[in-house]
Amino acid sequence: MRVFSMAGTLLAVFLALVCLQQQHVANGAECHGKPDPNAKPNLNPIYTEAPVLVRSVKNAKLYTVGGGNDTISLVHLYGTPYEMGYAHGILMKENATQFINDVWGYLEDQVESAINGTIHNLQPWFLKLVADFGLDVALDLTTDATRPFTGEYFYEEMHGMADATGLSFKKIERIHMIGELTKGACSMYGAWGNATRSTNKTLQLRALDWDIDGPFRNFPQITVYHPVNTTYGHAFANIGWTGWIGSITGMNSKQMAISEIGVAFPDSTFGKESRFGIPFTYILRDILQFDSSLTAALHRITTANRTCDLILGVGDGNMKAFRGIQYSASVANFYTDTDNMPVADWHPRIQDVVYYGMDWLCPGYSQVLAAQLQKHHGNITPQNTIEEITAITQTGDLHLAVYDLTDTILYVANARRDGVDGPVKAYDRPFVRIDMKPVFALSQ
Repeated sequence: MRVFSMAGTLLAVFLALVCLQQQHVANGAECHGKPDPNAKPNLNPIYTEAPVLVRSVKNAKLYTVGGGNDTISLVHLYGTPYEMGYAHGILMKENATQFINDVWGYLEDQVESAINGTIHNLQPWFLKLVADFGLDVALDLTTDATRPFTGEYFYEEMHGMADATGLSFKKIERIHMIGELTKGACSMYGAWGNATRSTNKTLQLRALDWDIDGPFRNFPQITVYHPVNTTYGHAFANIGWTGWIGSITGMNSKQMAISEIGVAFPDSTFGKESRFGIPFTYILRDILQFDSSLTAALHRITTANRTCDLILGVGDGNMKAFRGIQYSASVANFYTDTDNMPVADWHPRIQDVVYYGMDWLCPGYSQVLAAQLQKHHGNITPQNTIEEITAITQTGDLHLAVYDLTDTILYVANARRDGVDGPVKAYDRPFVRIDMKPVFALSQ
């Protein structure tokens, strides 16, 4: 077994990735997908029932929301990072263990698919590391490259989960690098002011389009963190999966929310990527956990050591504002409705709306999303976002969140899990409406 020192590991990563940092393989290309022109609206009823308590352990409570084939776990955690990780592992031991093991198996399958020349979701630079060092070491090289930029509380929480479940800390740490290793084609919008003048709300969309054949659809969970004191932030909801502690979707008790799109089709304005920085799933969680305003979130992003090409979205119900963020190791550019980029006939600027469909350069989806937003402009609501905007654009196949940041209400849907019937993709399935104010306020 080869043993790498920290310095040696970082040098190995740098040498393996230096070519990646010089240019983008897909620079200037465009995605060629588009929605089905015969897409139908989503007319399913929305679940509105209050959360139902299932069980509790020290520092954790399990509720369910939704119903039938669309039940989602709602987990409350209390305490220090270690205590919350341990309580999460005790409360959800079976599901957390299965999810983490299934994600590990998924990574192995993705590597095998790449070797066989079949479809996979892994980045070329990571496959080179796997070829040179094997999967375990390749993931450890990735975690070593990001560790200096990552808050220690992430690792404390992982240690708690490892102690509770019996899983190895290294396996938990490794699977949390998956966001850095793959690209998800997703969509987002932020809408306020005249775009929502019928209700005067600040709304935000986060549509996750990723691998619906992977294990993720089987473990939907909203994890609500209640830190023991302000050293560890404020209450926030992490919308993801059982055992997952990074953030790709979520909102907090300060009326803020996040969106994210992986960029596979950038242009030259993105500059370079890097593997040395904070994983994006961790900086997004830091925004939810520690930031109380859009201003604070934008400062965090500006000053961070950033990694891969992304479009981020951050909304603030108190400020009645949203920013789309062009994000890479080289740039952090913030856009509102009057300067939204890129400029193209398929990506028109819309008053009091910032939006992106599936990628930075993705005419087919962006044009349909723009048309839907223009159709409903002045009356954009969570309801017509669910019924038409996302269903007709066909975005949000794995999971989908609509945030009402004015009233702190969440609407969420998940892809069809194994063993149930109905539509496969989240944007075609029933949504669950959750009033998050009492959720964030729930005491231990």
